[in-house]
Amino acid sequence: MKYSFVSAIDKSENGGIIKIPFNVWEICKKEGDVPVKVKLGESVFVCNLIPEGNGVYSIPVSAETLKTFKIGEEYPITFRVTQSSAQESPYSTSNPIRKIDGIDVVIQPHDGLCGQSCVAMLAGITLDDAINVMHCGEWQATMDKIINALNYFGIDHSEEIIYTNGREGVTLPKCCVILEKMGRYSHYLVYFDGVGYDSNLGRIEHYDITKMKGYMEVYV
Repeated sequence: MKYSFVSAIDKSENGGIIKIPFNVWEICKKEGDVPVKVKLGESVFVCNLIPEGNGVYSIPVSAETLKTFKIGEEYPITFRVTQSSAQESPYSTSNPIRKIDGIDVVIQPHDGLCGQSCVAMLAGITLDDAINVMHCGEWQATMDKIINALNYFGIDHSEEIIYTNGREGVTLPKCCVILEKMGRYSHYLVYFDGVGYDSNLGRIEHYDITKMKGYMEVYV
């Protein structure tokens, strides 16, 4: 469920703050920590809502994100509640960790780290750094954890996974995370500009679409 409204940004000690104009307990059916993905104007970021008491919450806006907005001016805002707690991040879609204009393949040292390797390739970081952000080890990466990591790094992406289940003739977007089924587990790889980047096989110049179970577009 997405919640949309128009509101002004107020100044806070650490950047800015946006007051949510409805009771989160009543409308979102959430109490305590409420992790969300927020779209503020054209900028997208993740955060935890700030509880003010009795179901009143505010959206924190980091100082870095605030650079492209004006205090006191009204903006369109949309947010949705996510499944896991958001890490405080210095990044947003208007201030991503990098602009994806190429991919350097990351080879996993042993099986079970393909999801973390995808995040490392897309964010342009080391595999160890990706593991630290995702808080998961071998065979523990899921698409949800990959999405949370991309949100942390300000890497914009689609909100849906397109399931193709081996269908031929599928046209892939310029950049995406591909999901394959391998026995009990899922395998993830990055596709960019016609080339697959697999943490086991390296560069795949001609990816076999029939191996693909589904994909999620990454906007570049």
